[in-house]
Amino acid sequence: MSEKELNSYRLTSMEEPTDEMLAAIMKEAAADAAKRWEEAEKRFFEQLRVMVQQSVSAV
Repeated sequence: MSEKELNSYRLTSMEEPTDEMLAAIMKEAAADAAKRWEEAEKRFFEQLRVMVQQSVSAV
């Protein structure tokens, strides 16, 4: 399935997605979720590191 075909499909469409379309949609959603998780995890630990440094320097 081409990216153009995948991007042209909308879940609000009156036609059901093919198994191939659905698999591609879910794969893309999973990749996006993994990327967002990784970015959020990096931000969290960076903020945690800053808070610890501030806490230690305040003592």
